[in-house]
Amino acid sequence: MPHSKSTTRETQYQRSIDLLKEKGLTPLGLMTNQAWQDDPKHLLFTLSRYKFVAKMLAGRNHVLEVGCADAFGTRIVRQAVKGLTATDFDPVFVKDVLARMDPKWPFDCKFHDMLAGPFPGTFDGAYALDVIEHIPPESEQRFVSNIARSLGPQGVLILGCPTVESQAHASPPSKAGHVNCKTGDGMRALLERHFHNVFVFSMNDEVVHTGYFPMAHYVIGLACGRRDA
Repeated sequence: MPHSKSTTRETQYQRSIDLLKEKGLTPLGLMTNQAWQDDPKHLLFTLSRYKFVAKMLAGRNHVLEVGCADAFGTRIVRQAVKGLTATDFDPVFVKDVLARMDPKWPFDCKFHDMLAGPFPGTFDGAYALDVIEHIPPESEQRFVSNIARSLGPQGVLILGCPTVESQAHASPPSKAGHVNCKTGDGMRALLERHFHNVFVFSMNDEVVHTGYFPMAHYVIGLACGRRDA
């Protein structure tokens, strides 16, 4: 029977058993569970993007996540910042996040459609991973503008999405709903409409770098200095 032993052979691993008895096994979120079943390596890629955000926004007082889905990776950012609010426009995911919330790693999770307007409050950092590619091109300026308006004058925004070039190699499930993937230059142009300073990175698998955009699978834009601030 799994987990039948009450002690481990090496004492440094005993916390694994103790934590199981204390809290049980941590459940995966809705989308993370699907990734773990359908394409386990993709979970590594996703969590690497959250780690990049955590490093870039470390120490911020209050960070906003836009399009958190099941927020499984959100804890990585929460570990590095002082406060975090996650949002999604799908109540199914918000309900899932709240049901799995761990009091050791608390953050707010709210229903919000960023196309409808800015999220109430003022944040010193915001990020949206794998969201902009689902926003119709005719709505992308409103989407980014509303995030920017949720930020304070010195706030930082990070956007990440698959590249246009990557879609030739993407599986049908991966491409579903992708109506607005970006080139590196396209990401820069979008963010420069709303911010004075924009830095764009390439990403292949779990590696973030400054390589040639057309050979990147994923692109991440980091922007600061709101133009309307």
